Amino acid sequence: MLGFLSARQAGLEDPRRFRRAESTRRVLGLELNKDRDVERIHSSGVNTLDIEPVERRYMLSGGSDGVIVLYDLENSSRQPYYTCKAVCSVGRNHPDVHKYSVETVQWYPHDTGMFTSSSFDKTLKVWDTNTLQTADVFNFEETVYSHHMSPVATKHCLVAVGTRGPKVQLCDLKSGSCSHILQVVFAGHKQEILAVSWSPRYDHILATASADSRVKLWDVRRASGCLITLDQNNGEKSQAAESANTAHNGKVNGLCFTSDGLHLLTVGTDNRMRLWNSSSGENTLELYSGSRDCNILAWVPSLYEPLPEEDETKTKSRLNPAFEDAWSSSDEEG
Repeated sequence: MLGFLSARQAGLEDPRRFRRAESTRRVLGLELNKDRDVERIHSSGVNTLDIEPVERRYMLSGGSDGVIVLYDLENSSRQPYYTCKAVCSVGRNHPDVHKYSVETVQWYPHDTGMFTSSSFDKTLKVWDTNTLQTADVFNFEETVYSHHMSPVATKHCLVAVGTRGPKVQLCDLKSGSCSHILQVVFAGHKQEILAVSWSPRYDHILATASADSRVKLWDVRRASGCLITLDQNNGEKSQAAESANTAHNGKVNGLCFTSDGLHLLTVGTDNRMRLWNSSSGENTLELYSGSRDCNILAWVPSLYEPLPEEDETKTKSRLNPAFEDAWSSSDEEG
């Protein structure tokens, strides 16, 4: 590391190479916390976790046994070694428990009074945290693999749902119905949707990952929908025809935006992770090796420095029109 610093100071080394080396060193140095444990409630594997964004105190877990558990992460004992206790759970004896494996759980982004869960039993359930009863249930014809609510939306209450069919369904929490289906004959996915994620920067931009090796960005305000299909070759002619216009050489089973929404991280069954410019769709060519069973991603704020403040008019002039706010203002006018 001292050699990197010396070369950087002398101008002989690209600062980005040093940044990648330091990030890699930190990632490889990660290990489990020996001071904190979590009470074991699930009888089988845990598929999904989510920590509420308001207090960052409560965590949800969903397991392949269909059980959902709510944990309190706070160390009330003030002891250096402690176990996070389960506050409550939706167990096998609960009347509204999922019949099969729970694939995704997510807190309502704005308070802890509600959370959602989706399962292989072809349902998306909306839960009242206080009563631990279902407030609404969405039923689908296909197995549900993933769902996500926008963390920044103020003009819609849409939940994006990825299913075994090659279509993304948008469920409206206000009306209790599936309001829209993202499936265009030529621009849509060809196989099941394995992961979905809303942009934390624009409340109308949605990313989807599929078993057809493709990742797409959608503008849910538009009838045509699909904005970009990510291409790992950045438009350059590929020697392998099967990799043309695909994000990975295999199923894409995980994706997430960086916290600022400027980049998108994807992972595939080709044991690779790729980082993309979420506005242009460009592959940054920062390639990471993943494990063979990786299908969940979570973004941790990195070493990147904050963007300098820019003149708002100049910034807007460079934006793709799809990334500008064009929601109807009829609600405010009324």
